[in-house]
Amino acid sequence: MSITINNIQKSFGAFKALKNINLEIAGGELVALLGPSGCGKTTLLRIIAGLEAPDAGQILFHGEDATDRHVRERQVGFVFQHYALFRHMTVFENIAFGLRVRPKHQRPAEAEIRERVHKLLNLVQLDWLADRYPPQLSGGQRQRIALARALAVEPKVLLLDEPFGALDAKVRKELRRWLRRLHDELHVTSVFVTHDQEEALEVADRVVVLNEGQIEQVGTPDEVYDHPASPFVFEFLGDVNLFHGRVHDGHANIGDAQVLLPEGTNSQEAAVFYARPHEIDILRESPGASAIAARVYDIRPLGATVWVELERESDQGIIEVELSRDRLDTLAIQRGEAVYVHPKRLKVFDEAISKAAVGH
Repeated sequence: MSITINNIQKSFGAFKALKNINLEIAGGELVALLGPSGCGKTTLLRIIAGLEAPDAGQILFHGEDATDRHVRERQVGFVFQHYALFRHMTVFENIAFGLRVRPKHQRPAEAEIRERVHKLLNLVQLDWLADRYPPQLSGGQRQRIALARALAVEPKVLLLDEPFGALDAKVRKELRRWLRRLHDELHVTSVFVTHDQEEALEVADRVVVLNEGQIEQVGTPDEVYDHPASPFVFEFLGDVNLFHGRVHDGHANIGDAQVLLPEGTNSQEAAVFYARPHEIDILRESPGASAIAARVYDIRPLGATVWVELERESDQGIIEVELSRDRLDTLAIQRGEAVYVHPKRLKVFDEAISKAAVGH
């Protein structure tokens, strides 16, 4: 089931939650709506579900206008952050609920309901919990049961609102992988809301980055991470270092350092350069004009990697660098030592894009 979102607008009083949203979601695709709190992602999901009406625009399911169609007629499964399971019902009864409340002429026979519920319990790998009650389950188990209940009515579209937001980090990671595998098996058109960048990049086929009611960028996880369309996207999708300077003759001039930029970068009198912590190396000896003098401020091991904070000699600005443990062992640097920082890759945005992002 494909979904077409045409010129959707929504306001709550004077607050414009969605500003002219246009988006195409292909049948069988898993799409993440990603953005900070208040960006409009949950409002958009609720409009797709029919739980909220837009002020203007259209929602089309498989080319048919569904804008005014009641939520019950949209064949949508919805999974909330806080499970919304019935505490007084067993796991089996929770999953069967959506089938049993159908009008009599649409309701499957009891034998068919039992078969479908057990099939779903096997699918979510919790068939042994059929007779338990929600309070007896872990958070991760409850969320899988909530997903099985949404799938029981055989929805054409599956919508998930921060599905793993209430879970701890380890369980979230396990469920992310599990959801991706489940989607690859079922191919139900799915849209999920998250503010977790790692979650969106790991699970989704495509990521829709929203900011203040507008779409900043749509692309595959690799596209939005490696080729961000705006400073907002770059900064939202992970840690970033900012360097102020100018672009001249294909180089980033940052203080006394000159770092080569990708071909086609336009000269700018003033520019901001972006580099992620893993895109920067630390050197003991100066390689010439392409490095920035700095001093080691802090070293923090973080599992397999090491986080190094440096202070620029020129202006005491902080630079954050992510190194492997092997690289740190080779460097053998200590706090307080003078070193050189070499950005292996810098991103600079067109001045017009930067100003538009600031003025959002």
